Amino acid sequence: MNPARIFFAVLLCLSTPVVNAQDKPNIVLVFMDNFGWGEPGFNGGGIVRGAPTPRLDTLASEGLRLTNFNVEVQCTPSRSAIMTGRYAVRSGNGTVPLGEGVYGLVQWEVTMAEMLAEAGYATGMYGKWHLGRTEGRFPTDQGFDEWYGVPNSTDESVYSSVQGFNESGLSETFVMEGTKGSVPKKVRPYRLDYRPVIDRDLTNRAISFMERQAKAEKPFFVYLPYTATHFPTMPHPDFIGKSGKGSWGDLLMQIDGYVGELLDTIDALDIADNTIFIFTADNGPEALSAGETSLTVETALHGSAGPWRSSLFTGYEGALRVPFAVRWPGKIEAGRVSDEIVHAMDLFPTLASIVGGKVPADRVIDGIDTSDFLLGQKGKSGREGFIVYMGNEVFGVKWRDWKLHFKEQTGWNGELREYTMPRAYNLINDPQERDNVLFPHTWVPKAALPQLEEHVASLKKYPPIPTGAPDPYEPPK
Repeated sequence: MNPARIFFAVLLCLSTPVVNAQDKPNIVLVFMDNFGWGEPGFNGGGIVRGAPTPRLDTLASEGLRLTNFNVEVQCTPSRSAIMTGRYAVRSGNGTVPLGEGVYGLVQWEVTMAEMLAEAGYATGMYGKWHLGRTEGRFPTDQGFDEWYGVPNSTDESVYSSVQGFNESGLSETFVMEGTKGSVPKKVRPYRLDYRPVIDRDLTNRAISFMERQAKAEKPFFVYLPYTATHFPTMPHPDFIGKSGKGSWGDLLMQIDGYVGELLDTIDALDIADNTIFIFTADNGPEALSAGETSLTVETALHGSAGPWRSSLFTGYEGALRVPFAVRWPGKIEAGRVSDEIVHAMDLFPTLASIVGGKVPADRVIDGIDTSDFLLGQKGKSGREGFIVYMGNEVFGVKWRDWKLHFKEQTGWNGELREYTMPRAYNLINDPQERDNVLFPHTWVPKAALPQLEEHVASLKKYPPIPTGAPDPYEPPK
């Protein structure tokens, strides 16, 4: 054979895995809990919140920072939306579950993990699920190869320490561990002794998963829904007192440090150029005050939404907008900042587009493919607005720089107000959403409400899955 042809054949063999790897970038999705827009330094927080966040700030500078990334306003709905690409109300997960019955995702739903697994990814989840706590509803039933974490919320770590719980007859929440195809096992009770330590263990397991998959040369998806900064806000012992500014500053240093460890691992494995790294959160900031808990002041702290109003469990921007930074060296332009509207629902179809995954065609997908926008091929995200839910109720509509409110709740446990006519706020002139300028801007509802009309029509055509619907579930014909 001609030496030139031999050289070309060898070169082709060597280059083929690289091309394949580039077609399937690794994905790391860090999803904070009750972490407001104004917490990280890259959004003006950091040092003014008690500690600088150099690793988070560097991450944002090395990729794209979105100042108008939106989520649902409660933990469970937000997690449902990001996993399915659908409004949580469609999946029967519009509210945080308060009872002990069945809830979460029915197996008919297709999650981001299932989509990526079908596309050839190893999938690992480490952290808070909050989308089901009964057999058939765990992460390993929904596309994840392995899971270590808690099925519900971190406030349950307090239960065994408060008066009356031990006599209630209720079961404790357990930290659980499982693999696909088996029922997750209880590892240990989730109590206050483990609450400060769990995120350390989640980080270690995520790092181990990345190392194993990189060694096996298999593309991976890591979903890392941390428990910080959800009440009780308790930093790891290694960080207590480290900031000199109290527990919140210590916790910011912890978060920044753990994200730094993840990024250092990716660099050490020499896979940074082929890894999409996303940092964001589930909803607006922590909002408990000392008077609302029997625990210490240091475990009930106010988070920061930056310039936006209020916190989780409201329809205000403080609940909807969360920090967002994404890095993919060589693919996403470094140092870019955009105020284009993007919603957590958009990540499902966007990542599917990037990796060649399949988006279900037999149901309504509310997310849109924003891959051309993220990769800098378009200046617009393609999304002009969305419906603002609080629980299963429509509280308003967001459209461009405007918000319409039909109902307002002043805080997570505040006063509910309903209006006969919508209140209109210009978010540029009035980020605190206090000055109703419906008049003379009655044109705004005409521009903003068609998306709500279309949404309501789709709910009639494709009825939502009832909360607590049993498996197997099939949508009505």
